[in-house]
Amino acid sequence: MKRRDLISSIAMTALSADAQKPASAPTDAPPSIYIPKTHLVEDRTFLHDFMDEFPFVDLVTASPAPRITHIPVLLDRSAGEFGTIHGHISKQNEQTAAFDQKQEAVIVFRGPNRYISPAWYQTTPAVPTWNFAVVHATGRLKPITDPKALHAFLARLIRTFESREDGTHYDFSALPQTYVNGMLTGIVGFEMPIERLEGKFKLGQERPEGDRKGILAHLQTAKPGPSLYEMTEAFYKRKI
Repeated sequence: MKRRDLISSIAMTALSADAQKPASAPTDAPPSIYIPKTHLVEDRTFLHDFMDEFPFVDLVTASPAPRITHIPVLLDRSAGEFGTIHGHISKQNEQTAAFDQKQEAVIVFRGPNRYISPAWYQTTPAVPTWNFAVVHATGRLKPITDPKALHAFLARLIRTFESREDGTHYDFSALPQTYVNGMLTGIVGFEMPIERLEGKFKLGQERPEGDRKGILAHLQTAKPGPSLYEMTEAFYKRKI
């Protein structure tokens, strides 16, 4: 799904909520995020689309100490009742101790976010806020260390993201096997069957129509934040 189509379908998600397939089964475990009912999205297909569109995530574990790693992941919608997430981290990363299939981990998918000025609203009085969209996936991490399985995962990962780039002819399979084998020894893969999906879309959808129109009008013309190019260029110029 294209990003523009994904974001614009939020309204349809809210309208058809009663007919949607729930994101995850009821559970006695406490949620990983506070979500007011007006911001809750439970449509599993919609959340999966969001996860595919924004695959650079925060991998969060709490034991033996709080750790967060920022990585790209792949979602397999067909594996398990709610899907399975695949990823990898450095073997030197202490977070590998959490890949024990016992403790819960949370993987956070983040979409666009921005400051919202109350001057954009018709309603007064009003205060500023920050709008955003996130999906939390909770499950237990299973380590993947078999070289063949790791190689197959990396091939899928690279193929997925290379397909999004124009004019690239990179071929992972053409790399020398000795080079690839050496790289594989430095990582640990994981798979996490999803036990709970939580979608929070705080986009001002609960506000009156006039306020929503104001949000859209100003977001459309608002100055974007620094691009990765601009940040990278400025960072390269830093005096170390």
